[in-house]
This record gives sequence, C-alpha cells and structure tokens, in this order.
Amino acid sequence: MALPALSADMSEVDLDKMMQNACDASNMLKALSHEGRLMILCHLVSGEKSVTELEELLSARQAAVSQQLARLRLEGLVTPRREGKTIFYSLADNRPKRILEVIYELFCSEDEQRRA
Repeated sequence: MALPALSADMSEVDLDKMMQNACDASNMLKALSHEGRLMILCHLVSGEKSVTELEELLSARQAAVSQQLARLRLEGLVTPRREGKTIFYSLADNRPKRILEVIYELFCSEDEQRRA
C-alpha cells in the first residue's frame, strides 16, 4: 500500500482530516508504547482472556494489569465483557492485531534476528 503524498495544493478539509488521522494514530501509538500493554495485546490476539488469566500470563499484580487495560480500553483497543464477577477482555477490532504483526516481523521473527 502506497502512502499518500502531501502537496501544497491540498484543500483545507483534506489537511484537517489528515491532522485528525495523525492525532488518532499518535494516541494509539502512545497506548502501544508500554511493554505491559503490548504484552496484554499479544495475549489477546489468541482470544478473549479474563483479568485473572492476564495476571497469571504476565506474572503481574491485578492493579497493574487493570491499569494497563484501562488505558487500552480508553483508546478503543480492547473491549470488556462481564460474566458474573469475572471481566473478560478481547481485541476491539483488527487494528491491534495488524500492528502487532508488523512489530513481530520487525522485532521478533527469526528472519529479522538473522539480519541483525
């Protein structure tokens, strides 16, 4: 996919839309810029998890996991579902998975490690 080219003759409406998109992207990237939040998203790629499951997978305290989930929820990256006293989280849409695939390719794949 080709990136759009900025030009001096862009309309004010197009520039405003581009600025809003940049702001939205910046907020999402800020939410992803914490290793705990990245790890939560990595675990949620395989499916819905309870807060307790995430605590165990991350070896983290409930307060820390809940704080990170709150930020991810605020940015619209995860959605909660309550079942009795248990809260389950899942990815809100495909955007986090797509970003994680690129991050994995750049930082985690064996091919990338061989190039380093």
